[in-house]
Amino acid sequence: MNTTELKKILERVRAGTASPEEALRRLKVLPYEDLGFAKVDHHRQLRRGFPEVIFGEGKSVRQIIAIMGKVASKRQPVLVTRVPPGAVREIRRRFRRARHHAEAQAITLEAVAKRPGRPGILVLAAGTSDLKVAEEAAVTAEVMGNRVERVYDVGIAGLHRLLDHKDKLLEARVIITVAGMEGALPSIVASLVDVPVIGVPTSVGYGTGIKGVAALMGMLNSCAAGLLVVNIDNGFGAGYAASVINSMLRNNQQ
Repeated sequence: MNTTELKKILERVRAGTASPEEALRRLKVLPYEDLGFAKVDHHRQLRRGFPEVIFGEGKSVRQIIAIMGKVASKRQPVLVTRVPPGAVREIRRRFRRARHHAEAQAITLEAVAKRPGRPGILVLAAGTSDLKVAEEAAVTAEVMGNRVERVYDVGIAGLHRLLDHKDKLLEARVIITVAGMEGALPSIVASLVDVPVIGVPTSVGYGTGIKGVAALMGMLNSCAAGLLVVNIDNGFGAGYAASVINSMLRNNQQ
């Protein structure tokens, strides 16, 4: 349930077109709904501005579909991350309007017709091998109501590729920078712009990369100011954080 729907319920009670009992019945499931294997948090959109996101990894197809159904029944947008490959067909059979984002390993289901999003988020990926994480970040930000620019394969092995997009760097309100190996790209980007930069280390790299730990340590130890760092391969967390920042900046300018 979102704030608009909650206001409508309260306004109907005030106008006398709905009884307090009817309103209470609808509000009873507002905190959460217990499915036995999961407690679906219907209150999250009111608290955080976006409903509960479904982490698909480790869940059965039946569990994913059940949780999706409960979130969608409240006319809320649905985001499922880390969708198991074998689950996609069955999920789309149940939800015809669901959209599969193959590169991001995500599924989205819009509650209402999609409007043009808030501009301001730029997603950079150092290499083609980082695209899965970059797309998870981009799709997350998009389903949360943002317009996302993508610039991929601009790692520091060929820095001129990044500098060719300096106009996009300067126009962005918040930049997500995804990189594996030694994780240097976010430091470079943060040194060039005056907006928040979110670094996302990926597990891409050779032996001593330690599955992304080298990139994580490089970003955490960056001397560039204004660089925020999320966990290894956490594109979702970066996209969510960027959306919150972009929304706050947008609201402050209005």
